[in-house]
Amino acid sequence: MAPRANWKGFLRLSLVTCPVALYPATSDTEKVSFNQINRKTGHRIKYLKVDAETGDEVTSEDIVKGYKVDTNTYIEVTKDELDDIALDSTHTIDIDEFVPKADIDNRYLIRPYYLVPDGKVGHDAYAVIRETIRSMNKVAIGRVVLTNREHIIALEPLESGLMGTLLRYPYEVRSETEYFDDIQDVKLTRDMLDLAKHIVEKKSGAFEPELFEDHYESALIDLINKKRSGMPIAAKATPKSSGNVINLMDALKKSIANEKDTAPAAKVAKEATKAKKPKKRVEGQREMLLPISGKGGKEPAAKTAKEAPKKAADKPVRAPARAKKAS
Repeated sequence: MAPRANWKGFLRLSLVTCPVALYPATSDTEKVSFNQINRKTGHRIKYLKVDAETGDEVTSEDIVKGYKVDTNTYIEVTKDELDDIALDSTHTIDIDEFVPKADIDNRYLIRPYYLVPDGKVGHDAYAVIRETIRSMNKVAIGRVVLTNREHIIALEPLESGLMGTLLRYPYEVRSETEYFDDIQDVKLTRDMLDLAKHIVEKKSGAFEPELFEDHYESALIDLINKKRSGMPIAAKATPKSSGNVINLMDALKKSIANEKDTAPAAKVAKEATKAKKPKKRVEGQREMLLPISGKGGKEPAAKTAKEAPKKAADKPVRAPARAKKAS
């Protein structure tokens, strides 16, 4: 099932306009997530909205936004007042300018989206805008309103569509000087740089994100499957000390020696990873984990999970499959 569009409206370049929809290009739904539960009952924790002073629960219709100006002093702002100052660009992405992609500082990048034609009309205008950006080898800068906030969005061609990346405003980016001023200006010898470059060359390769592995996610899945099966959980061994600190030149030389020893094994492992068939895709955690059920909800979660039917425990949690490498 296709994800739901975050925004629908029009993409406009001067007098050329087409209906478009904005979809998130990334997702965290396949990651293992947890709920907070009561250790004694196994029940899920529920949070209530209460008055900080009286402790009384407050209903949604009585909750408004407030800007804090002093201790216990707030300026109340209603939804109608916020709607009155809503920006005119709410339903339109206006392209204001075109800039070289190299000019965009990575610190300004927030998150990517896919911008696609909405419906059967407007594909010609969409294609004109896309190919104009592609032919000029530039990025189109526009504005879009999401959740009542205006954002700067950078549009660039991606295959047959457009990718839009939200950008930060200058006031959201901290200056590097307050962090880098205390870095010492050291002089490095040519030998040190040559050794470091040699290590980099040995580790150089193509960017292949399908080979990335989330080790923590894998460990979480393994932990959950062991607990569901009633297997004992071994305590993690204390890591051994790396020993005495050696000087930089010795560390570089030792690194090169280690690279020579491990390079063949790493290459074999990489090729083996490529050869593996991708596992069946898992559609989120709802199909990964079964709900914990107890007798009237009174038994501790750990005990209930241990006494769950063997049939349920035999169905292991599976990690999301890696995406196939694009040909």
